[in-house]
Amino acid sequence: MQIDNSWTLFLDRDGVINKRLVDDYVKNIDEFEFLPGTKEAIAKLSGIFGKVFVVTNQRGIAKQLMTVEDLNIINDFMLKEVEKAGGKIDKVYFCPHERDVNCGCRKPDIGMAFQAKKDFSSVDFSKSIMVGDSLSDLAFGKNAGMITVYITKNEFEGIKADSLLEFANIIERKTL
Repeated sequence: MQIDNSWTLFLDRDGVINKRLVDDYVKNIDEFEFLPGTKEAIAKLSGIFGKVFVVTNQRGIAKQLMTVEDLNIINDFMLKEVEKAGGKIDKVYFCPHERDVNCGCRKPDIGMAFQAKKDFSSVDFSKSIMVGDSLSDLAFGKNAGMITVYITKNEFEGIKADSLLEFANIIERKTL
């Protein structure tokens, strides 16, 4: 499989790009910690893929632990740090809703994927990869017809990597 700039990369945020807070939410930039090698990985990947998006469930907004403005500040920080490292993320999509709300945008539903396709007509889900660290991330990708990559150190039948950097190295070697 030849991955080039006609392909799109979808990334989960918490647990893939930054350290996931157990039983909590990243509510400000002081709590946002890039995982090792992530900025380097995104720099590599954004040189290969035509578009790179972040798709993230942000239930902390519905729980009133943070605001959309708080999230925008965090995401702006993330985007600037990625850019400083030579990478790019074209857009961040988020779902601010609780699990019990039938909004269509909360992963594993694919509303965020459809929004990306609406915003960027070149997006082709059959030429897209979703990288996530949860089963809902994988279901999101599969529901949209994407290839999925699971970031996990556990055994898994399917495409997996220990980190986003390992995935970037796999893609760079064209061994997916």
